Amino acid sequence: MYYIYHIPGKKIGVTCNLNRRVTITQGYSPDEYEVLDQSDDIDYISEKEIELQKSYGYKIDRKLYKNLFNKMKINVTEQTTTFPYPVTKLKGNLMDNIGFEWKSEHGDFVLNLDSIRWIMKNVKTSMYNNNRSYVYNKAFAEWFKTPELWSEDQVDQKPPITNSDRFELIRDWARSRGLYDKGNSHTQYVKLQEEAGELAKALLKDDKPEVIDAIGDMVVVLTNLAHLQGVTIENCVDSAYTVISKRTGKMINGTFVKDE
Repeated sequence: MYYIYHIPGKKIGVTCNLNRRVTITQGYSPDEYEVLDQSDDIDYISEKEIELQKSYGYKIDRKLYKNLFNKMKINVTEQTTTFPYPVTKLKGNLMDNIGFEWKSEHGDFVLNLDSIRWIMKNVKTSMYNNNRSYVYNKAFAEWFKTPELWSEDQVDQKPPITNSDRFELIRDWARSRGLYDKGNSHTQYVKLQEEAGELAKALLKDDKPEVIDAIGDMVVVLTNLAHLQGVTIENCVDSAYTVISKRTGKMINGTFVKDE
């Protein structure tokens, strides 16, 4: 199911998971937004979003919602769904296609963080082509049918991804795109300054969703910068905390000033 949500005075958007997208990611409680429409038809919901954005006077999305996702050229048979990627590069490409849906004889599938985790635990390399991988549709469909794993409320009540998982997902994403092979620390530093500028703009506008996006982007860049320097972001954070945990000081004009 797709939902068109409205944050009064802010934006109109589309999501297939209100709690994760609007409440958790953007920080709005259910009483701060409203659902304007909902449908299983992605074509209808994509056109309706643009129509509502126009009628409310908001900025119009440059792409229809249905066109935001990279369409993977998967091969679906009665038994399997085959992806056009080797296992080592599958996770990053699946992450790029969150929201992608397809059908099989055993049921309908959609990519989200939980289903991607299931795929990565059960994926196999094709015996005919090492650059392709697959999962069994029947097993995947049975996982989708399990209420405690798939219902929206229960999924959102599951323990959150750990910090280590988050950073490893970032590194997997960067590896799959050759960032570590072809990138360097200097370009990542420049990227960090660009994202810091975006954060400054968002703070001046008091735009919380943009603040969240900018902070997240900066963490991604710092994670990659650390890796390119031969260390991990986890170690950097631990090292910094070890130092600040022992500091004493006081707040002066809104800033913590450490004791000499």
